[in-house]
Amino acid sequence: MKTAPRPIDATALAIMLALCAIWGGQQVAVKLAVPVVPAVLQAGLRSVIATILVGGWMLWRRQKLLTGDGTLAAGILAGALFSLEFLCIFVGLTHTTASRMAVFLYTAPCFTAIGLHWAVPSERLRSMQWLGMAVAFCGIVVAFSDGSSSDLATTWPGDLLGILAGLFWGLTTVVVRASRLATAAPSKTLLYQLAVSAVLLCALALATGKVHIAPMTATTWVSLVYQSIGVAFASYLIWFWLLTHYSAARLASFSFLSPLFGVTFGVLILGESVGWRFGCAVVLVFVGISLVNRRR
Repeated sequence: MKTAPRPIDATALAIMLALCAIWGGQQVAVKLAVPVVPAVLQAGLRSVIATILVGGWMLWRRQKLLTGDGTLAAGILAGALFSLEFLCIFVGLTHTTASRMAVFLYTAPCFTAIGLHWAVPSERLRSMQWLGMAVAFCGIVVAFSDGSSSDLATTWPGDLLGILAGLFWGLTTVVVRASRLATAAPSKTLLYQLAVSAVLLCALALATGKVHIAPMTATTWVSLVYQSIGVAFASYLIWFWLLTHYSAARLASFSFLSPLFGVTFGVLILGESVGWRFGCAVVLVFVGISLVNRRR
């Protein structure tokens, strides 16, 4: 039997801030490695490494990898959606900047809130919280609009893939929260997604013939370690633990902070540029998060 999620407390807030910083750097890490490791292969290798780590961690904790708990179907579905999300992210980053991808990807909380509103009774949002989601989304729109028309003409395929990635991320969260995965061990939920994505993404890389890796550099090694261990292993394990204890819609609202980190890292590390609209976006995002997380 599912229990009502806890309200957001100081512990959840601190963890989410750390996760948002980690996730915000993900697009930059992918962008740095794309010249050496093709996008789809990079995504597949990331999942392969993280699958091994999560599986080993579960064995070390004497957790069963396969149990008849009725989560298999939901796990495969979540894994397929997870695969589509990262396929869109990695391919999209070959067409747009890391900053723009960070902004478009984090339309996910809007999709999550809408899906959970209908799928999980305990996750229904009030009118004020819907307003908060709308305000935060406006902040995302303002942030991505910071660019010239010539830039938009060349980046729109990647931007569109970023929005699709946000949709698939939101749907993945809904599947986790609305199925038996909500009461499964977080490590098992993560293993489903990583294992399925490892198979699908590596198979796609082989099918398209994009498996050639250029000579590895120190930057590329750091990028792969960061993506595989920091993001796909550690941060996602913590994220799915949070989903089993706290309100998914309210947790997702905090992920609006990730594009702010992402744009900042894009500017500092990749030299990407942003304008005054970014400052306005920061204000809108924080106001939106405040409204979504108002106590009843």
